[in-house]
Amino acid sequence: MQATDNIDNSDLKAELDLLRAAATEAGRIAMGFFRQSPEVWFKGGNSPVSEADYAADHYLRETLTAARPGYGWLSEETADNPDRLGARRTFVVDPIDGTRGFVEGRTAWCVSVAVVEAGRSLAGVLECPARQETFWAVKGGGAFLNGQPLKVREAGERMRIAGPKPMIDKMPVHWQGRLDRETYIPSLAYRVAMIANGVLDATFVKPNAHDWDIAAAELILTEAGGKLLDRHGSRLAFAGSDIVHGALMAGSGTLLDVMAGVLASHDG
Repeated sequence: MQATDNIDNSDLKAELDLLRAAATEAGRIAMGFFRQSPEVWFKGGNSPVSEADYAADHYLRETLTAARPGYGWLSEETADNPDRLGARRTFVVDPIDGTRGFVEGRTAWCVSVAVVEAGRSLAGVLECPARQETFWAVKGGGAFLNGQPLKVREAGERMRIAGPKPMIDKMPVHWQGRLDRETYIPSLAYRVAMIANGVLDATFVKPNAHDWDIAAAELILTEAGGKLLDRHGSRLAFAGSDIVHGALMAGSGTLLDVMAGVLASHDG
């Protein structure tokens, strides 16, 4: 794979501008279905997909691949094509991350789009129109929410953590009293962005997250000073042949170090 260290700023800006424009319109399309009782189907037994997902996905695929015809395409709502593995760059897309919340009328969902090269996201956008929030980041250029720079918050006496209860319950006893638990957030991408925004300190992620759930959010968190890591403490790679991840942790500082001990003993 080619290294991504020598990409010029104008190239990254062009990629970001493309993603932001496309995500804005995809968000507008999705909002046309929001709280309008869209048609919903279930895939894999209990995973919902709505007509809004398909409409936003169609727009993003047509728009982005037309603008960058040589790029690969990886999306939750499009059948995967192995030809993408030969592309230098790949769009990694979730047209609506948090579909379950979307169909329930909750606002914590987003359009997630990223451009990936050599396993790393170069630019990423989370468009969250029901909350009038747009997160974005470029490699080495910082992370932003509605134009304001993001930074993970400094550790305090009390910390807010999200994720599966069984994983949080495995935190050391002397940490349990310092943790406030966040209620369920349907969108994984949004949950990770909340750490970048300083609303959350950390989250565990149960096994089976896919690249499209986290490719944009991981870059936003990284550029805000945090990390999204696997159970071995390694940064994730995207758009390869394996697009499914095991248990993950996101956060920063000492809390993330403690979480690593939990994941090291976690099955999955």
